[in-house]
Amino acid sequence: MKSAMSAFRFEIQATCPETGARAGVLHSAHGTIETPVFMPVGTQGTVKGLSPRELECDLNCQILLANTYHLFLRPGHERIERLGGLHRFMAWPRAILTDSGGFQVFSLDTLRKVTEEGVLFRSHLNGDAHFFSPTSVIDVQLAFGSDIIMALDECLSYPATHEAALASMRRTVRWAQAGYAHYLQREKGFDCTLFPIVQGSMYPDLRTACAEALSELNASGYAIGGLSVGEPRQLSQEIVGVTAPLLPRDRPRYVMGVGMPEELPEYVAQGIDMMDCVLPTRNARNGYLFTSQGKVVIKQAQYLEDDSSLDPLCGCYTCRTFSKAYLRHLFQAGEILFSTLATLHNVRYYLELIRRVRQSIMVGTFPELLRSFRSGSILEPEVRASNDP
Repeated sequence: MKSAMSAFRFEIQATCPETGARAGVLHSAHGTIETPVFMPVGTQGTVKGLSPRELECDLNCQILLANTYHLFLRPGHERIERLGGLHRFMAWPRAILTDSGGFQVFSLDTLRKVTEEGVLFRSHLNGDAHFFSPTSVIDVQLAFGSDIIMALDECLSYPATHEAALASMRRTVRWAQAGYAHYLQREKGFDCTLFPIVQGSMYPDLRTACAEALSELNASGYAIGGLSVGEPRQLSQEIVGVTAPLLPRDRPRYVMGVGMPEELPEYVAQGIDMMDCVLPTRNARNGYLFTSQGKVVIKQAQYLEDDSSLDPLCGCYTCRTFSKAYLRHLFQAGEILFSTLATLHNVRYYLELIRRVRQSIMVGTFPELLRSFRSGSILEPEVRASNDP
């Protein structure tokens, strides 16, 4: 049996004594990743609107997330493997995390059936029947060649009864145990690692039981799932606050599917190292832009003749080059260029925000920064300038 710790290494470089926030480095087969890190979502092997060159060279993105469910259905994991793996297929030289597809499968609702063996579901594309088991999702992600792969979990919607959440949590633990054993036998070239996912809905006792059971696997890292499923945002943070301290201190902790910009420092303050969310890209395409001066809904008439830049404190290509009036014109005209320019800005906004957070942990000023976030000050100009890639 191969060691799960051989390909992947996490080192903590600094810890905030007041909050427990950590700054560290993940070492993967496709480069190092500075943490805390926000991972842009490339669901189908692409971050919508951006090329790999822009993500790597313009934004210095160190890791992307791709989705097992969607890539399994189209073009298929076996085809991707024949074409050299996901990195080569999408021409992305840096790290990739793939989720298990569990969240997407469970969101199908009437199109899936859960058993102890796994999940039978029908494709949203053509209705074909497929089956995900705790072991098959490992095989699919190994075919992709992902750097970080995720165990199959059961994700409940909110609210859920304690009884339903208990049964689901126990099933998630059993699936993680089966998937992890299979991963140890199947691991290819020591080039990847597997994270189990803590579930338990919004019940602290179930989250505690799940975290304790999964910690026995001695995995290289752990994820907290089952959030952003309709619960109040404050409740999400409370559940993370309960769960994170129960996970091994020397392993990366990943909160899945969060969040708004102001939420990211709060999760970091709870000891979280990794986060992902579709918000920066989805909101960009819908004309909702994050700036140091607050949100900009670009379709509003007030920008019709606004010749100022989107964010005067941002050094991205969009903000250096184009006016709000032009961006509004592109959005109203339905031009593809708008999605590219808006996504470029929003993704940079998130990446710069988390880099600012990391920098503050490294130099010992995170508590002050956290207080400034809570008072509504998101990014300061001198930091935006100094981190300009």
